[in-house]
Amino acid sequence: MIRLVDHAVVISLRQIAEQGLQAFALEILGHEIGHHVYTPADLSDHGRMIARMRWGLPGKEHLASFISNLYTDLLINDRLQRSAGLSMAKVYEALGEKSTDSADRMWTFYMRIYEILWSLTKGTLAAGRIDERLEGDAHLGARLIRSYAKEWLDGSGRFAALCLPYLLEDEGQAMQKLLRGWRDTENAGAGGFPDGLTEMGESEKEGAIHPAMDDELAGLGEGPSGEEASEGELKSRVHEMGKSQGQRREPFEYGAILKALGIDLSQHEIAIRYYRERAAPHLIPFPSRTIPETTEPLPEGLEPWDIGSPLESADWMESVLVSPRIVPGMTTMQRVWGTTEGSLPQKQPIDLDLYVDSSGSIPDPQVATSYLTLAGAIVALSALRAGARVQATLWSGARQFTTTDGFIRDEHKILGILTGYFGGATAFPIHVLRDTYSERKPADRPVHLLVISDDGVTTMFDKDEQGNSGWDISRMAMEKARGGGTMVLNLWGKWEDNADLARANHEQGWQISLMRTWEELVEFARRFSAMKYGEGER
Repeated sequence: MIRLVDHAVVISLRQIAEQGLQAFALEILGHEIGHHVYTPADLSDHGRMIARMRWGLPGKEHLASFISNLYTDLLINDRLQRSAGLSMAKVYEALGEKSTDSADRMWTFYMRIYEILWSLTKGTLAAGRIDERLEGDAHLGARLIRSYAKEWLDGSGRFAALCLPYLLEDEGQAMQKLLRGWRDTENAGAGGFPDGLTEMGESEKEGAIHPAMDDELAGLGEGPSGEEASEGELKSRVHEMGKSQGQRREPFEYGAILKALGIDLSQHEIAIRYYRERAAPHLIPFPSRTIPETTEPLPEGLEPWDIGSPLESADWMESVLVSPRIVPGMTTMQRVWGTTEGSLPQKQPIDLDLYVDSSGSIPDPQVATSYLTLAGAIVALSALRAGARVQATLWSGARQFTTTDGFIRDEHKILGILTGYFGGATAFPIHVLRDTYSERKPADRPVHLLVISDDGVTTMFDKDEQGNSGWDISRMAMEKARGGGTMVLNLWGKWEDNADLARANHEQGWQISLMRTWEELVEFARRFSAMKYGEGER
């Protein structure tokens, strides 16, 4: 096996002895090294290959990792056999001789490709029955390996589509059993994490076609055995597969690819990584307020340094001037610093208090893209980038909430809150708002309140569990936050027609942004900081 994270090659000498392959050390090691230097080479390309193969395996997407191993083995072995002069064919002969499953149809198809690639007599490696259809598919497979040897990522979806018919009956169980100890890329990604997999490649889906429909391989609509109807049916199945819209992958698809790479993470952890990657291109520095003057350090004198003080505080030059013999705690000195008014303005970031709706009308962010979660991640990560602190609260029905319980700078914990899900009724957590601001002091940093929801946001003005008016709590919070408040709402009508929203805007100063679709939240999140708090405040 190989590990892409630390570029390791792991060989089981016991298995080598059991299979009688002691004479093929160079072939086996050359093959494993080929995975590192040729295909898949790195974890990101390995993930992209599996993503493409999933489109070519409708109903059998879970086998993408297995098929990717077969495909990369073909590419590597063909190069070693033809260009390096190694006896890769002899390795497979030895494997077939010691197996009772060598007549399996999938294995026969796979071995026949090797025979064609290396101009071997039919039956040298392929022990099973070879009918007209299998022979045609094997020729297509051999042509595909040679044609896409340099652009192997483009050929991966086509190879998966070619293998699909041989997986429909028993998923190639006999072949999987035969190669159980030889699936060297099965968990190649364990311990690592690839970037760039939330976005689909340009030809990822379109490239998952049967090779018979590839102009460069066989001519459009012409199959090797003339069976155009069955090939057309296969093409239809390939193009019907999948649920992704546009050029972004859904969280469940993203998670499936990671699991196929051997990356063992919980669904919640996968969602955190997903939204962090989706948010990254949209991040902007969070706005800051300017206070009159910053301060600069001013040396004010010396005092003794002892062992209990930080080592970096010691001033060794002054210590030597006091005595050429250094005695810690007696002759060692440290500089005392004061401050003086500087000439440059100091930026004071505005903290963010974020409330994201997670009621039943909102999609589960761990399964499908939640634009509320994505918008929250963009604004929260931008705030952290600017040095602000964030309190994030996810809420749904009564007593259905989770919060960071204070303003923090822990990115992972904040995203962990935002990627959670309740899916219940709608009841704004008034007590969180109350407890956050009831004891807030004028000297504390200003905070901007941001609520992402729909018409259920008006539950903010109901009474809390202590009988306090939500209107009073909201007013108190806005006054003590001193940074303003914004409601971003998905509504069909005009927000001015809602009496509660109109009152919140006119009496308390809540700024209300209307979204007709959830997708608009991404653009809102991008522009929110600059338009509300940036330079040239408007």
